[in-house]
Amino acid sequence: MRGCSARCSQLCATELALQHPSLVELRILSAADAAVLERVAPEVFDEAIDARAAALFLADPRHHLAVARDLGVVVGFASGVHYFHPDKPVPELFINEVGVAPEYQGQGVGKALLRCLLRHGAELGCGQAWVLTDHDNLAARRVYQASGGTPSEHVMYSIPLQPPGASASKQESET
Repeated sequence: MRGCSARCSQLCATELALQHPSLVELRILSAADAAVLERVAPEVFDEAIDARAAALFLADPRHHLAVARDLGVVVGFASGVHYFHPDKPVPELFINEVGVAPEYQGQGVGKALLRCLLRHGAELGCGQAWVLTDHDNLAARRVYQASGGTPSEHVMYSIPLQPPGASASKQESET
């Protein structure tokens, strides 16, 4: 099983219980846990869960998903990917996204999820984690800083990709 070690799971659950006593579970999902994503509170993820995509994500041993559940309903998550690079001696953890249902925001759920994912990354041998957020997303920035993160001056670019054979994009014709 690829989820957190027993010690990691215990630390995650204890941290969350201290911050939000009504939550019953916080853990890293494994490939066998796809059914957990069948019950998700509104506005936790950007879009509705796609069962095929969820199964592929959870089956990939480099993809990690921490979830917080209240009465069996996912009310928050933090996702990440650990990866190797030819010039780095240890893997790194890219934090892809943290999402929390609106009624659970501001109660430490996002911070507990992030710390659970960071702990999991450390267990995997990752030397550092990194995350991107919008400059004006002050709540996310507070969570990342409270978890030991320091802001940088990097700029992110989003580049849409098209499958081979698709029509040329407007951007290509403008260059």
